[in-house]
Amino acid sequence: MSREPWLSLNRFLRHRFGCRVQKIPVDAGLGCPNRDPSTGLGGCIYCNRLGSGTGAWKRGIDVEGQIEAGITWARRRYRAGKFLVYFQSFSNTFAPLGHLERLYSQALCHEDVVGVCIGTRPDCVDRQRLDLIARIFQGKMVWMEYGLQSASDATLLRINRGHKVQDFIDAVRLTREYPFLVCAHLIFGLPGEGAEEMERSVELLAGLRVDGVKFHQLYVVKGTEMERLYRAGLYTPMSQRAYARMVARAIEILPEGTVIQRLTGDPVQGELLAPAWSTDKQGTISMIRRMVAGR
Repeated sequence: MSREPWLSLNRFLRHRFGCRVQKIPVDAGLGCPNRDPSTGLGGCIYCNRLGSGTGAWKRGIDVEGQIEAGITWARRRYRAGKFLVYFQSFSNTFAPLGHLERLYSQALCHEDVVGVCIGTRPDCVDRQRLDLIARIFQGKMVWMEYGLQSASDATLLRINRGHKVQDFIDAVRLTREYPFLVCAHLIFGLPGEGAEEMERSVELLAGLRVDGVKFHQLYVVKGTEMERLYRAGLYTPMSQRAYARMVARAIEILPEGTVIQRLTGDPVQGELLAPAWSTDKQGTISMIRRMVAGR
């Protein structure tokens, strides 16, 4: 199979470790300050009760159990030799330090775990938490994944994000003091944004020289404020071609060597309302590949 015309996470990790390295997503049962009942903010308008997670914690599967099951599956499916534990659901630095230490330590339950990816919000990190991560995962690869979504404060307010662009910039600069890699999450197709606003978000990441980026299309799922807007005719999703064109343009803007960790989001089966093309992951990736090659 030919190489992608960008640096994929698979290629980056294979070069670093000399074998296939697979991310194992885990649900640590943590929450989010933007959804905490005490704040009354209600969460981002596109986020449902699972918070981009599996719901495994609520089903009674602890972190170690999820890792062991994930490794068994990844060995069989991908013949992976090493693994990164991905704390995925909600905000994985949003808990007391003692509780985080117990959860993070479970990620080291298997000898073939070479590192972790910790997904969180930029307003949920501080020096104490990064010190803890550095201590527990000394000698391991650490990716800190921060959800920016947009570099427009107006957009962040519109989507009820609950933080500002400066919070993201501050989180990246603080994280640069540690031997960690930084991955930023961007969403294309947010309400009120056009190509100009989306390009500005990419340009911010390029200027900060983040190590990796995850691109997501905004898709509408059941049980969210976005569902209400969509059903009321107040939101129209991006077309597949427009999204692919935007991702191709983003890859062109980002510095060479930026790890493209994700090209398109994966809606949970049975939850998606729109756009229908969100289920055509390979079609979207193929379209992006052709557009990047054409540039």
